[in-house]
Parts: sequence; structure tokens; C-alpha cells
Amino acid sequence: MNNSSHGQTIDAARRALAARFASAGLDSPELDARMLMGAALNLDLTGLVAQGARRLTADDTARLDALTLRRLAGEPVARILGVKEFWGLPFRLSAETLVPRPDTETVVEAALEHLRDADSIAQPLRIADLGTGSGAILLALLSELPQAFGIGTDISEGALRTARGNAAALGLSSRAAFVACSYAVALSRPFDLIISNPPYIPRGDIAGLAIEVRQHDPARALDGGGDGLDAYRALIPQAISLLRPDGAVVVEVGQGQAGDVEALMTKAGLSADLTAIRADLAGISRVVLGRKKPI
Repeated sequence: MNNSSHGQTIDAARRALAARFASAGLDSPELDARMLMGAALNLDLTGLVAQGARRLTADDTARLDALTLRRLAGEPVARILGVKEFWGLPFRLSAETLVPRPDTETVVEAALEHLRDADSIAQPLRIADLGTGSGAILLALLSELPQAFGIGTDISEGALRTARGNAAALGLSSRAAFVACSYAVALSRPFDLIISNPPYIPRGDIAGLAIEVRQHDPARALDGGGDGLDAYRALIPQAISLLRPDGAVVVEVGQGQAGDVEALMTKAGLSADLTAIRADLAGISRVVLGRKKPI
């Protein structure tokens, strides 16, 4: 790439970059261009607007070109910037964590709805997040539940370091702990709520995923085994053994998996008539929630 934007105004360079991204078939060219321009110049949206007439220096252009090449090669903007917003909160990322996606906010919504229905949202709840990654789901819930305490588990020490850092940055370290283990293997005390966004992509489908996912998300956070259900077969029995009576397990599922996961929950002993399936904004069944039967 040559320094074609050198000497252009910020406004002109941003428009040109958005057009380039659009011609490359990127889904959100204008947003990507604005975010990368802001990162290259260390300016937020207000700064970009206020300084729109400023001309780019050679150093500005070099930084912007480096970021542009990474995006055109398929690296997600969140990976390039190292941070992603989820539930209105900023989460640092690492190579060992998934990029939190808007669809996953459905897990948070479903969990909060369950707690409101149970009239326990203000109680000193215990929450477990199995396969916590960046900690996004757990920390989003703790931000809404000031009396709750949460434990996030993950097999990746790198992911746990990232999650601990996010908890500290959000001021939630005193109410969050993180444990290295597979799902709930190392947990013993009872929980009111257990949540998880486990690997659920059928192994044979991974090669067909978008480059942003298959080349940049950690493979073990994607691979759900031959039918995509291996994680649920492991974690649902573990989760149920740790739930208090009337406690709930809430999991994200892949497209077309809700019925199978509901069946696994029912077989493991969750109350079938209280099991709920919730759709994301695209209408895809994304979250399955099951409650443990009262004593």
C-alpha cells in the first residue's frame, strides 16, 4: 500500500477508507473506517469530527496503513484494537478469548429476566460462568446485580488472565473470582445461576466460517465436536449437580441446536415445563434456560 492518504484531511481519508472497505465486501465499512482512523490518530468520534479538516502527516498515514492492511486481511476490528464493547462495557481481548458478540447479550437478558421473575434480582446470588473467556457474560451480569458474587472458569490460563484484568478494569474484582478447570469440575458450592457460552460449532463446519472467526478466534472455543453438542453433554450434568433448588442454567446455543440442548437438559433432570428457549435479534433460537426442580 502506498501512502495515498498522506496530506488528505481526516474527513477525506476516512471516506476513502470506508469506500475501500466497501469495495472489499466488508460488512460495516464506515464503522470500521471510523474506528481504525480513530485508533491510528488516537481520537474518539468527537475528536475525529472536530479535527476533520486536519491533514494527515506521514506518521499518521503509516499507522493507518498498517491497521488497514490487517483489516483487509480479515482480522476483525476488535482484534486489531484489542477491545470490544459488550453490554455497554469495554472488554479487553486476547488470543485466548472469543470476541464477545451482540447475540450473546441474549444470555444476559435471559438470565436477568429469570431472576426478575423469581424475585431474586436483589439477593446475594452466587453465579458461575463456565468457559468464561474474557469474562464478558459474568461481568455484565455482576454490573447489573450489585449483591451477586460470580466465579468464572476456563481451561485457558491466558483467558483467565484476560478475565481478571477486565474485572479489575470494571471495578468488579471484589465480587468475581476465576478458576482454571474444565467447565464446573473444580466447583463445589451451590449456585443460584449457572451460565455458559460453550463451543458449539460442529467440527466439520469450522472450515466454512468467516475468516474473521476461523482464523482469529481460538479453535477450542469454537469446536463443539462432531455434532456441536459435546460441551453441553459435559457441562449440563455438572451444572445441575451444583444448582440450588429452583436455580437456573442458561446456555447459548448454535443455530438449530435449541431443541437438542433442551432435550439434554430435560434428560438430566431440569423441569421440562419451565425450560425456555429465547431468540436473538435475528430470530434465531440462541439461548436455552432450564430450572432445577424444587425439593
